Amino acid sequence: MRHHNDQKTVKPFKNRIVNAARFLKQVMIYNVKIIFANKFIYFLLAAFLLFIAVITTNLFDENWYPDAAEAYSYLLFSGLLLIFYPAAFGIQNDLDTRMIETLFGIPDYRFKVWFMRLIVVYFIVWVMLVIFAALSYWLLAPVPIMELTLQLMFPIAFIGALAFMLSTIIRNGNGAAAIVIIFGITTWFSLGFFDTNPWNLFLNPFKTPDNLSYAIWIDIMFYNRLYLSIGTVLCILTGLYKLQNREQFI
Repeated sequence: MRHHNDQKTVKPFKNRIVNAARFLKQVMIYNVKIIFANKFIYFLLAAFLLFIAVITTNLFDENWYPDAAEAYSYLLFSGLLLIFYPAAFGIQNDLDTRMIETLFGIPDYRFKVWFMRLIVVYFIVWVMLVIFAALSYWLLAPVPIMELTLQLMFPIAFIGALAFMLSTIIRNGNGAAAIVIIFGITTWFSLGFFDTNPWNLFLNPFKTPDNLSYAIWIDIMFYNRLYLSIGTVLCILTGLYKLQNREQFI
């Protein structure tokens, strides 16, 4: 009798897991279609061409050594190009295709659709970076592919979350993109030249300053990654919170 009751308990649990897996599959398929629609392919092509252009240009420089620090620098901009369109223009695409009204009909829409969309975007960008890093490994010099790509995801995830948050506030992809670009340029010129500032968005973890001890550098990098992680979470939560005001989008 007890064994029979256990089977009754396990079966609904298995059904919930199967239903959840099917739902996640459908959400991922839908989000992949949205992500790769319209202009994302152009940003992907631009990121690849930028990657090839940087490598080709520097190959003629006798003083250039393609180590992990150099790979981090040129892969960072390729990653920013990849995250830029789906994060900044996702809401705009929903508005243009009039999908926003349908999506608001889904319970907890902002979590089931947009949170999953961000996860899918981050995963796709990371996979692309792994491919680029593998090409660097095979064509140029050995680089730590996994460590390199995971470190790159800190600033890339923050920029993506910032673009997503701004798109929910401004409700316009071009406006969100313009503010993100201005923010990036301002940050680059104000903090980008200070390699020991933990607030520096473009801090290169593989480029240890010569006049700094390794222990201090580890602390700087820890706080830098901590600040970026907190900023990413806050931006995503703010964007998801703004999505509950359906009157502003319809």
